[in-house]
Amino acid sequence: MKKHRKSDEPVASVLRDAKESATIEQYWHLAKRPKAHKPPKNYQYVEELAYLQFELIKLQEWVRLQRLKVVVIFEGRDAAGKGGAIKRITQSLNPRVCRVVALGTPTERERGQWYFQRYVAELPARGEIVLFDRSWYNRAGVERVMGFCDKDEYREFLRSCPLFEEMLVRSGIHLIKFWFSVNDEEQERRFQDRIHNPIKRWKLSPMDLESRRHWVEYSQAKDEMFAHTDRKLTPWYVVNSDDKKRARLNCIAHLLKQVPYHDMRPVEIEVPLRQQDTGYRRPKMSSQHFVPEIY
Repeated sequence: MKKHRKSDEPVASVLRDAKESATIEQYWHLAKRPKAHKPPKNYQYVEELAYLQFELIKLQEWVRLQRLKVVVIFEGRDAAGKGGAIKRITQSLNPRVCRVVALGTPTERERGQWYFQRYVAELPARGEIVLFDRSWYNRAGVERVMGFCDKDEYREFLRSCPLFEEMLVRSGIHLIKFWFSVNDEEQERRFQDRIHNPIKRWKLSPMDLESRRHWVEYSQAKDEMFAHTDRKLTPWYVVNSDDKKRARLNCIAHLLKQVPYHDMRPVEIEVPLRQQDTGYRRPKMSSQHFVPEIY
């Protein structure tokens, strides 16, 4: 049996993702299963993911046709698996309907704005789904722990955030909040994986590494945040993400239950006949610049 060297792991991780995507397509016939679906104990990860992704397509069509507005927030510790879940959700969806928002460090101008202002600009219009890869909860997490906001700003956030989210819900937005929970040992393992894998190294920022030093403070910040913002109208849903694949399936399955939708199975489409040749003469192929075929 061929042994994998450590240097082969970056390529192997890309191959695993590509194989997963390709294998999913083989299970699309399972989309005919009824919506009420309970996975068997010996379920196959890719088979279940294919089923859930097809349900996401139905949800997307329902949101688009019914002109709904959906916001999904993904929060949690660094390397908790938020990005992997978002990737599997968007994999089969239309980016014009479902888009991801991952804002960077606020500019000097944005720092002088109302705190929620730059997030409001990213909220969905009718018929759209917006996935926030981190959100306004930065103030209750990294900003609070790392001292990027003062105590008055932090207290004001805890007071105004529930009011802000209630206003969003009352305006017709479906707001779903996921917190990805990962244990200390698993986060350490994923950090090491990112350090030694150049393909994943971009995921590891200096701030991520610094968060390890403040593990307990982040725990306290999360608990206080939940105490103020885990409301009946806008609850937090905790995803156990020690096992990334199970976390993805559980997150998507729960998301599908949060927005009631009808079975919007894509309609069968027939390819129209090609236009008849009218005698038009195209330019010579030698006049065009082609990409070299090295494969």
